[in-house]
Amino acid sequence: MRTLGIDSGSTTTKGVLMEDGKMIKYMLLPTTAKPAESIREIYNALYSPQVDKIVSTGYGRDLIKEADRKVTEITCHARGAAWLKGHIQAVIDIGGQDCKAILLDSNHQVMDFLMNDKCAAGTGRFIEMMMRTLEVPLENIDAFVADRTPANITSMCTVFAESEIVSLLAEEIEPGDIALGMIHAICRRTAYFARKMKLGGDIFFSGGLARYEIFRQTLEEYLQLPVHTHELSQYAGAIGAALIAMR
Repeated sequence: MRTLGIDSGSTTTKGVLMEDGKMIKYMLLPTTAKPAESIREIYNALYSPQVDKIVSTGYGRDLIKEADRKVTEITCHARGAAWLKGHIQAVIDIGGQDCKAILLDSNHQVMDFLMNDKCAAGTGRFIEMMMRTLEVPLENIDAFVADRTPANITSMCTVFAESEIVSLLAEEIEPGDIALGMIHAICRRTAYFARKMKLGGDIFFSGGLARYEIFRQTLEEYLQLPVHTHELSQYAGAIGAALIAMR
């Protein structure tokens, strides 16, 4: 059985093609100002007449008219994360414009979740904007903050944080220290948010920021729990959608 999962997120659009529960093809594109165009490009690249079912998820899930079912990102991220790392008890996803914490039972079903989508602080969009202010590509962040000392970032409001960064640069604080300070601020805020559910055991970290080891390490430090990720963690939602399509 072939299934297609499409996750239309605020920053990136992901697609995963599966056959009998095994990934055979996947694709990621930036979400444009017209999300339907990114969705259509993913769909055209991955779809074939052999696809039996399609499930969509994410902010733009209703734009996928070919979908047999539309499922919330909470359910899809939980399912996809458990497929990538089977021993986890919770998922923390830092997306482009929101942050999710999902608590799982022993069968990897969603027991509880928290979602912050009201403020850009602590999201991928936040760190992208701050790194742009520092004039450093986000892709270089692991090397950029290596052996640095985190500066104290007091504001998590996107507008005020940018002003604070400009002030710190004027004080000749090292940009690497400022970047590491932002990472600590984001991970501290995320850990406080996630601990409202009394997390325990192993945690899976997904979303775009999970690509960078410094975020995983720092989040683990603040949670004081094992935090795992995977090279395909950004595809967790699309993987979960494809798996749900099998049902």
